[in-house]
Amino acid sequence: MIAALLLLLALAGCRDRTITSYRAPKDPPPPAPPASAPAGLPADHPPIASTNAGGDMMANTPVATADDSSALAWTAPGAWVAKPVGAMRKGSYTLKGEGGESDLGITAFPGDTGGLEANLNRWRGQVGLPPASSAEVTAAVERFEANGLQFLVVDYAGNGSRLVGAIVPHQGNSWFFKLMGPDALVAAQKPAFLEFLRTVKAR
Repeated sequence: MIAALLLLLALAGCRDRTITSYRAPKDPPPPAPPASAPAGLPADHPPIASTNAGGDMMANTPVATADDSSALAWTAPGAWVAKPVGAMRKGSYTLKGEGGESDLGITAFPGDTGGLEANLNRWRGQVGLPPASSAEVTAAVERFEANGLQFLVVDYAGNGSRLVGAIVPHQGNSWFFKLMGPDALVAAQKPAFLEFLRTVKAR
């Protein structure tokens, strides 16, 4: 009897036990290391976004111009109205006269920027003239020297507009002086423009 009672108590104890199982959560993956800064920037510099194929994040590329060590200087007439030069221009003026006003822009770029023929045909196109041959381009150029500089001057008219321009090579750069506006107005201002060119000199 005692043995039977002990067996019943043992079986009852087994029924009260339940087996519990659980899944241990996986450890989270380690954080990705921060993007390294490009060469020349401190290690804690914020990551720089890369550009995509469409160029949505591309920054504007600055246009290369002549540096200050090879710059030119000039003296503009008092009647000319100076304007902000912006990113491209080294000098900018409005020339007023009867019938309106014209614009004088001064720019500088390294090298010959494509050559004389390409540059002068570009100017011809701005007043509606067709491209000219190399011989025609050369024949239309007037040359003079002032202050140790060589000036190549052209005068183009078309479609009611006129462009009088000069190209000045200086220390490996090409300087462009372009006066453009209504035909009659620019023609009247051409003598003053040529006198202005004779004030241009190296700094």
